[in-house]
Amino acid sequence: MIRSLYTVNRTMNVLQKHQENTSGNLANSNTSGYKFKTIMQSTLEPYEMINHAGGKNKDKRQVLGEFIFGNRIDEKITNLKDGTIYETGNFTDFAIQGEGFFTIELAGGGRGYTRNGNFVIGEDGTLTTQSGERVLGINNGNISPIYADEGFSIDQRGRVIGSNERFLITDFDDYNALVDRGDTIFTANVGGNIVENPTVSQNYLETSNVDFTKEMVKMIEISREFESNQKMIQSVDETLSKAVNEIGRL
Repeated sequence: MIRSLYTVNRTMNVLQKHQENTSGNLANSNTSGYKFKTIMQSTLEPYEMINHAGGKNKDKRQVLGEFIFGNRIDEKITNLKDGTIYETGNFTDFAIQGEGFFTIELAGGGRGYTRNGNFVIGEDGTLTTQSGERVLGINNGNISPIYADEGFSIDQRGRVIGSNERFLITDFDDYNALVDRGDTIFTANVGGNIVENPTVSQNYLETSNVDFTKEMVKMIEISREFESNQKMIQSVDETLSKAVNEIGRL
């Protein structure tokens, strides 16, 4: 009985992680460049259950079979499938079509990577993310922040009109090297490759790749599983309570 309660409790904890993940996907379904996350889980190793109530005298070891104490969370995977490109008419909005990420300068040092091209012009005249990280460009091999004004424009390869500078678009051989730090920004534990001929569109943004309908279905399924496990806990609690009361009368 106690083992059953433990198993249900573990299942509820796993369901809570799924619920939090699905809620995050739904909350970001309209966030430009957002990539949905999937939680991967696996079944725990089975344990052999035995007692010593077998045989004629009820004192022999007997195997009852295997028992599994639930599931565990293995990892969270980010799906990097492209979102849809749509026109905004805002000259500081940019979308990459195909491979690569915009490269940004993180506030604490180092570089970050994002598909969210919803940029603004900062107080110092540089192009930045909504949270203030400066967008990086490359000019004859030199990497530096991109400065922009109201006349700022680029061609389809991400080159700034009237300059040799272009967006620094970075891609990776192995996307498992990317670490999701939130706010549509990734970091990497390995160096990336500069994309020499990217396709970048101005006045456009990439939508989130969240399938809202699928995520809503997941949320409903999770809610139903919660309800089922809550009923199981109530049943176990009632059985334990009944056993305690009956033992007390003896």
